[in-house]
Amino acid sequence: MEMTKKLLIRNELGLHARAAAKIVALASRYSSLLSIKKDDHEVEGTSILSILSLACPKGTEVLAKAVGEDSEALIEALSQLFEQKFGEAR
Repeated sequence: MEMTKKLLIRNELGLHARAAAKIVALASRYSSLLSIKKDDHEVEGTSILSILSLACPKGTEVLAKAVGEDSEALIEALSQLFEQKFGEAR
């Protein structure tokens, strides 16, 4: 099964190291493979450095793709993480 969803980066600091680490930690709890795409650049969601290479400030829209049996649950959890601004106050 494959799921995709556009996600908006809402936190002030954008997709920085702490936020990328939270994405990687979340992805590691699922069997599905996660990838994140900005423009024409797609990276694995299990690598902090790869995620950081996307260089996503606040307001950037990315496309998350999960492939596997629990892809729907992974995309839902990832959506919540983005909506909650990675647990940051701003």
